[in-house]
Amino acid sequence: MTVHVVNHTHWDREWYRPMESFRARLAELVARVCDQLDAGELHRFHLDGQTVTALDALAVRPDLADRVRAHAAAGRLHVGPWHVLADNQLVSGENLIRNLLTARRVAADLGLGLADVGYCPDAFGHPADLPRVLRGFGLDTALVWRGAPPRRARFRWRAPDGSEVVAVNQGYYEPEVLWEAASAADRLATFRDKQTGRDADGPYLLLNGGDHLAPRPLPAGLADGAARESTLADYFAEIRDTVPADAVVTGELRHPGDWLTFVLAGTLSTRLYLKQANAATETLLESWAEPLTVRSGRGVESTGLLRHAWDLLLANAPHDSICGCSVDEVHRENEVRFARAQQVGEHLVERALLDLGLDTRPAGDPVTDAAALVVVNPHAAPVTGPVTVDLHTAPGHTVGGLVDAAGRPVPYDLLASEPVPLFCADLDILPDTKETVRHRIAFVADAPAGGWTGYTASVAPGDPAPPDAGRPGRTVTRGDWTLTVADDASFTLVDAATGRTLPGLGRLVDVGDAGDTYTYDPPRDDEAVSPVLRTATVHESAVASRIVVHADLDVPAGLTADRTARSAERVTLPLTVTATLWADVPELDWRVEFDNTADDHRLQAHFPTDAAAGSWTADTHFSLLDRPLKPALGPLPEQRGYEADAGVAPVRSLATLPGLAVLAPGLPEVQGIAGEPPSLAVTVLRAVGWLSRPDLRARTAGAGPQLATPEAQCRRRIRAAVGVRLTADEATVTAAAARRRAPLRAWQLRPGTTAPAATSGLRVDGAQVSAYKPAEDGAGAVLRLVNPTSVEVVATVAGVPGDLVECDLAERPVDGQVAADAIVLGPFATRSFRVGG
Repeated sequence: MTVHVVNHTHWDREWYRPMESFRARLAELVARVCDQLDAGELHRFHLDGQTVTALDALAVRPDLADRVRAHAAAGRLHVGPWHVLADNQLVSGENLIRNLLTARRVAADLGLGLADVGYCPDAFGHPADLPRVLRGFGLDTALVWRGAPPRRARFRWRAPDGSEVVAVNQGYYEPEVLWEAASAADRLATFRDKQTGRDADGPYLLLNGGDHLAPRPLPAGLADGAARESTLADYFAEIRDTVPADAVVTGELRHPGDWLTFVLAGTLSTRLYLKQANAATETLLESWAEPLTVRSGRGVESTGLLRHAWDLLLANAPHDSICGCSVDEVHRENEVRFARAQQVGEHLVERALLDLGLDTRPAGDPVTDAAALVVVNPHAAPVTGPVTVDLHTAPGHTVGGLVDAAGRPVPYDLLASEPVPLFCADLDILPDTKETVRHRIAFVADAPAGGWTGYTASVAPGDPAPPDAGRPGRTVTRGDWTLTVADDASFTLVDAATGRTLPGLGRLVDVGDAGDTYTYDPPRDDEAVSPVLRTATVHESAVASRIVVHADLDVPAGLTADRTARSAERVTLPLTVTATLWADVPELDWRVEFDNTADDHRLQAHFPTDAAAGSWTADTHFSLLDRPLKPALGPLPEQRGYEADAGVAPVRSLATLPGLAVLAPGLPEVQGIAGEPPSLAVTVLRAVGWLSRPDLRARTAGAGPQLATPEAQCRRRIRAAVGVRLTADEATVTAAAARRRAPLRAWQLRPGTTAPAATSGLRVDGAQVSAYKPAEDGAGAVLRLVNPTSVEVVATVAGVPGDLVECDLAERPVDGQVAADAIVLGPFATRSFRVGG
């Protein structure tokens, strides 16, 4: 059987070294590859699956550009199809689509062709919707590894919507086979024997390379027909039609691995602050900056900035970055990139609103009589939900009332008031600082689909009334719901309408973690700790009913010296837990906040249901996915080179059990735990101090260098927020999850401005909007609809300019004009359209 030898490198842009240190070596590697290709020592080379490798190398070695282009044009140098090799579970579906779109743009700019294989060599598991994304770009093959069924070398991988690719399960790291010429023949024979055990039919694929390694030429005498230099495309062309039609694997690839094939599930919660920042930045760009840019017609003025923001965000998507499993220097840079992307995104939102007649810049004399507010709705459906806004008045003035655009009084809560100097400057505004009083108010707003509505706050002389101090108490009632806090700071929710009682909501459980950035590992002598309530204060108004709880979590300070137990020394973590029932919103808003001063521990919030269950459901990129309930941790491996089933799984923002939905955007690690009752456990903190360790029980081999990562202990302010609904109806909870990801936002308009009338925009009934963005080619916009549920829906679209022309994910028209009043989306389907081009 022929062995297709694909010379390659796997280039982690940042990992055990910071990015610039790796880039310096990357430039050396690209120069060496060009020399070897020039000399004929190599005939073909795959510069990893990401165009960012070429971009990074040429940024510091522009003298190599012509040589790289020449080798690419001759078919000797291959790159892509991605811009970065993302952890494709922790980023959104739109993030993956932007990744592939960016690769096409970068490749065109650099004069490179793209590999036409869905190359995903080292992601820590693969999401169920990845075949859909690949097929949307014309890619019908995928190379996968971690999480793939270990006994299947080749299979047809099917997404929930029916999209299918031919998948090959192959480890990318095989440099040792041909590394030494003297032993290459014997090692190649061993490799062939191993592959025969997995795939008797052949041919075989040998990925001749590894992490950050320069290639070595194929040893003389091996290219005799048994082994030949090849490409991924040539290999897939030979095997594509040999995979039986019934060799189908459906859904996500998170199967327990074979020897040294770890899924590394602990990366879902390592440095959770990165995951929260990523979710916030994705939401800012996808739900706010892009749709408002389309609505305002800014087009070319914003295209470069949008691409720049996405470039910054994509740079944090690789698995060693977003997963939090690099050295501390890397993740400091990640936080800066997130901050920069958010700065660009907020500027785009401000400018789009300005073009739409909504000037949110605080220039001019502070208000003394009335303040205009605007509430903007990013969803293509009307929304009723809470908003919080800072309202600035002149000193000595306060808020006296609030009315909506029709002049109707609106209840509001004053949360805080304080003197604040307010600075403003812009291209058309001279720099100036005004003394103001900032009043933070909260209210429940009603906003039209895809648009905005105005509110007016009356302002009068006087001192602000002190915010509601509340009263001691442990129970509130709002409508049919009664909420009571227990001694362990968890909550019992009673629904009078259904007679249901759910105790233990938000029960916090802290356990030890002797693991590393890749793997949760309970110490042999563990101790589970829950908070003890100190005080509870009740706040009730027409806007919300709220219980604010102060509790103490008394935990071991870390681990014993031998890491087998939690330490005798203890620290107290003072917690603030807030549970809110907003008016007209059938959802419990649960939040926890504290300063983490302990090491080597994991904190989860548990949300039990009151019904029997054998499985739980979570949202992935575009679909809902069922998973079995499991123990908190599977059996510990006894052989070297294996890992235990961690039980946790990735979610985008939604997990359900019968009669219960937990909405947790930015908190992607959830466990569905079997028990009486079954529960969902959301991880809110995992603190560890090592990149990788070789002495774990849950993973019996190292997963990377043994380097200290003290900042992965997350000694910082920890904040987590979860919404709870007493239903698991698919349409209801997926819409609620979208609103929780991107809640209404409110701004004070420039002093002297009148509050705007209610103005609608894009409206979609029957489906959700995944994207409404400027088209990559600058001609109009792209609208993407998604049906995340298991039943067919018919959607209608209003508020868009011109006709809808169906396109694929690469934004190429496919089927012509579509009627906007009857768009059929099958179960879990997505459909994309060009608009206004």
